[in-house]
Amino acid sequence: MARYAATVQTSKPIQETFDYLSDFSTTQEWDPGTTAAERLGEGPVGQGARFKLRAVFMGRESELVYEITEFEAPRRVVLRGENRAVVSTDEMTFDPVDGGTRVTYDADLRFKGLVRLAEPLLAREFRRVGDRALLGMQNALGD
Repeated sequence: MARYAATVQTSKPIQETFDYLSDFSTTQEWDPGTTAAERLGEGPVGQGARFKLRAVFMGRESELVYEITEFEAPRRVVLRGENRAVVSTDEMTFDPVDGGTRVTYDADLRFKGLVRLAEPLLAREFRRVGDRALLGMQNALGD
């Protein structure tokens, strides 16, 4: 298992921040490792909403389909993404602070099959990818 947890702060209000980040189709705007992101289906973003992302990890592009499994607007959203090599659980919590919002991002990556043998190397790279995404998130939020 590889895990990445970090916090960013923005001057944007909690509802605006939650709406932007819980719509995972915006991931391409703030995560440099995401090459494409789209919403699958229609209706409001909420529990059960699905998103298809293409991401580059260690030079290989792969596709994951994420689904919102928990949705507590504007405080918390949990998404689960999966493909044949990995299961990713991404949790974002939102707290009002100093006229803005603190976002805590906690991602858990569980590798499947033979890929698990390379987990120590993959976990280090996952942290690097997470750091770049966190910087991109901070920039997209305008702070």
